Amino acid sequence: MAPAIKGDKDKDDGDEDDDEEIVGYVYLTSDVVDTAGYSGKPIHTLVGLDPEGTIVGAKLLEHHEPIVLVGIPESRIEHSLEGLIGFNPLKAAAKNEQSPEVDIVSGATVTVLVIEDSVLRSAGRIAQQLVGRPSASDRPARAVDMEAGEATDWSTLLGNGAVRRLQLSVGDVNEAFVRSGDARAVARPEKGPPDATFIDLYVALVSQPAIGRSLLGEAGFKRLQSRLRPKQSALLVMGAGPYSFKGSGYVRGGVFDRVQVTQGTETIRFRDKDHERIDRLAADGAPRFKEIALFALPDGTQFQPADPWTLHLLVQRRIGALDKAFTTFGLNYRLPQSYTKPIPSAEPIASAATAERAAVHPAKQRAGRPLASEPGEPLWERIWRSKIASITVLVVMLLALTAIFFFQDILVKHEKLFDYIRLSYLAVTLIWLGWVAQAQLSVVNVLFFMDSLRGDFDWSHFLIDPLIFILWFSVAAALLFWGRGPFCGWLCPFGALQELTNRAARLLRVPQIKVPWGVHERLWPIKYVIFLVLFGISLGSLALSERLAEVEPFKTAIILRFMRDWWFVLFAVALIGMGLFIERFFCRYLCPLGAALAIPGRLRMFDWLKRYRECGNPCMRCYNECPVGAIHPEGHINPNECISCLHCQVLYHHERKCPVLIQRRLKRERRAALSPGTFGTSSQKAKPAPAAPKAARVLSEGVEQ
Repeated sequence: MAPAIKGDKDKDDGDEDDDEEIVGYVYLTSDVVDTAGYSGKPIHTLVGLDPEGTIVGAKLLEHHEPIVLVGIPESRIEHSLEGLIGFNPLKAAAKNEQSPEVDIVSGATVTVLVIEDSVLRSAGRIAQQLVGRPSASDRPARAVDMEAGEATDWSTLLGNGAVRRLQLSVGDVNEAFVRSGDARAVARPEKGPPDATFIDLYVALVSQPAIGRSLLGEAGFKRLQSRLRPKQSALLVMGAGPYSFKGSGYVRGGVFDRVQVTQGTETIRFRDKDHERIDRLAADGAPRFKEIALFALPDGTQFQPADPWTLHLLVQRRIGALDKAFTTFGLNYRLPQSYTKPIPSAEPIASAATAERAAVHPAKQRAGRPLASEPGEPLWERIWRSKIASITVLVVMLLALTAIFFFQDILVKHEKLFDYIRLSYLAVTLIWLGWVAQAQLSVVNVLFFMDSLRGDFDWSHFLIDPLIFILWFSVAAALLFWGRGPFCGWLCPFGALQELTNRAARLLRVPQIKVPWGVHERLWPIKYVIFLVLFGISLGSLALSERLAEVEPFKTAIILRFMRDWWFVLFAVALIGMGLFIERFFCRYLCPLGAALAIPGRLRMFDWLKRYRECGNPCMRCYNECPVGAIHPEGHINPNECISCLHCQVLYHHERKCPVLIQRRLKRERRAALSPGTFGTSSQKAKPAPAAPKAARVLSEGVEQ
């Protein structure tokens, strides 16, 4: 129950107890519901309810969101939530009313939606405890489909979410006790390296036949079925590592005191009579676990297996001869939709946690609001459906870019046409993809992805922003074909901003600086050093690495469109200003994202850029004209630095700019001039081709520079 706030009822009354009345309740959303945002970390929001369950206030306390909130005052986020004040989830459910809209903050769309969702869901749960369930029909959306799926292997069960995982290190547990504020517990930290495994915990709903047969085998599942009553559920909990999720308390008292399940207002503990020890799993590829426990949910519990629920792990630490300190970790579970089916409207209600669903997931779609959803639908699905138009535009952009690369040999032969296509594409990337859609990738995304791989990885954390997810998927695919070039040279809004402003500077005859090769090759490793420093810091403190990632001006120039504190704007403008004299200055020497993509980009399978034997000796035209200095003086292209602008390929096919093709053209013209039938009368002698000396000058052009 949320803590109550008391106020003076009648100061003239001498009875102290009668002088107070409960005027409201406050709680943290993260204590009630899963509040993970795009970062995968909890967003802690303080919510106030009046005694009837009406939302009277909401304040953002802590978050670890990448990019979207960096530089945005938290007051703007809190202001966006004012639309929720005055909303009562129970009354709205009883009247079949819709939840209110919130004002979306530019640059923080996903985060605001996550906060809104967590406030409404948690308010529904708390209000139900305070007042009771609404009077309107509040049936669950789906039920377990006992005929869905088939027996499969361990990796498939992990991949589709049928098995969920919670991995805790020694450092995670020590940090949790530090946050608890118990000095005695802090003084007795767990021994061992911080990254050592404390417990590796897994859970699955094995009363669903396909999952049960996969993990228990046919014989084991039949034995389970013989124990279960109709509609009774069973969970399989698996653990590895030094900490036991069973403990020894159940031996003495019959109750498992280290694990419990919560769903809505239900809290479910297991007794020894509900427990069966399992030796090993039947699924192919399954690891060996130190402990495997099969729990049947006890009688009298109102549990909806198709609805989300949480397995809580209680971690104990001895702080005295008889005293212990405790901290709790949660493992959230939702049965994958492929194992469920819709509940027919005539089926009776059988849910205990219904107020939340009625308040947050209305049965009727809100008119004019695309984010309304069907009951039980994940938030990321709502967001994807609301951005269908943006997703379509991005997919068209990616298909167009793929066509440009696959048919580059045809396009680059038409210099003016290709230049028009490239400038147009960069303009769309900057204006629509960057400033409108705000789909700017960042090194912060890389750091959060790497951090999630070390923790409880969940695809839904990344699916919550469809444009970013699609971009990352396309970048990963492009790395195998072309390296980092397609993103850095075509899909990066800040890169497009640098190139377009440099083009404008050239038209205004701003002098261009040619960085000497010896200096250039010593400057480009700086971005790799920056990335490695950020990555190393993220292993210890993700929040600190996020702040240091401000070396990227993407948030200021693209996400927030220069509407930020003056020192951030000055830094971004300074980098763009350097780019007026040195094309793509930031891309060349400072970009940690470019460095992060260059490392796996070395694995590309194809080499699409063509070169002549004469490139670099004697011709150096491509070396001189490469916009990022990715071509070495001896002629070869450094794939780590190449942005795939294809300018070198335009030169490669240009008969009046490439010295190799100039010589071939001149030879053809001489042969044509000397062939029979090309001469007139004896008094009209053919004139020799006058361009040979010019060709020689072109060949030596780069060397002289």
